[in-house]
Amino acid sequence: MGLLGQFVVNGMMLGMMYALVAVGFTLFFGVLDVIKFSHGDVLMVGTFAGFSTYLGMTAIGIDNAFIQLVGVLVIAVGSMAILGAIIARYLVLPLKSAPPLNTLLVTLMLGTVLREAIRLFYPDGSNPKHFPSLLPTESWSLGSFTLRADSVILLIGGLLVIIGVNVLINRTRLGLAIRAVAQDEETAKCMGINFKMIVLLTFALGSGVAAFAGVMNGLYYNEINFGMGLLLGVIGFSAAIVGGLGNIYGAILGGFLFAGLQTLGAVALPFASAYKDVFAFAVVIAIIAWRPTGLIAEKTSERV
Repeated sequence: MGLLGQFVVNGMMLGMMYALVAVGFTLFFGVLDVIKFSHGDVLMVGTFAGFSTYLGMTAIGIDNAFIQLVGVLVIAVGSMAILGAIIARYLVLPLKSAPPLNTLLVTLMLGTVLREAIRLFYPDGSNPKHFPSLLPTESWSLGSFTLRADSVILLIGGLLVIIGVNVLINRTRLGLAIRAVAQDEETAKCMGINFKMIVLLTFALGSGVAAFAGVMNGLYYNEINFGMGLLLGVIGFSAAIVGGLGNIYGAILGGFLFAGLQTLGAVALPFASAYKDVFAFAVVIAIIAWRPTGLIAEKTSERV
């Protein structure tokens, strides 16, 4: 039972990270019907920005863990929100009238550029980096089950971000504008909504949330590398698809579903660590074949 509890906690952590990444894909697709395949690499760059912030704060003598954590999060999330808006302004919006494949290809190449830039130009960027432990290290034991304080804090933090995004989308004027653009761009423009600004803010929001997920990953595993965004991006995209691309609740469901499948594969399959991803992707493929629109299909309406 203790081992099962550890697997459950680990699955919840993974699910939270995947859900945060998947929400970004859903936001991008919702407002512009585009797939931004550089999303995972933006997450990676945000994590390295946070790591660099930690190194800088340490170098100038700031050694309070809480202040360091706040600085890491502010710089990582803020810088990637700006990067996301820049990508939308100069790469995605100019291709709005082009075939969707063009946007997909451009963002895919951008991801490669970001990844290789970190590998080549970041000091010793080709090797993994030890991400600092900035959260309390206490733990509570119940028999053979051990619950770490940092896991609880990260889960609560991820949950608060998801709740915050949900409130922003469904309870604010900005969220109303985002939903209006996602529903009908032309009508939204006629109602006075600044389409370009909404797109920039949406891409900033999705990229900032991805950076938060990257910092979560670094704090949980205490290691980052230039290729970490590749797998997280693919899994986040898969989670968004299987949950229902364009639906935030579907993205969250897809993220936790994928993590649950990985955890189940690790527990139930022989040579677990080697086959858990294969098992999870195989099940996701089967689900997509069964429900091509995802588990929670995006609501659509037909104008007559």
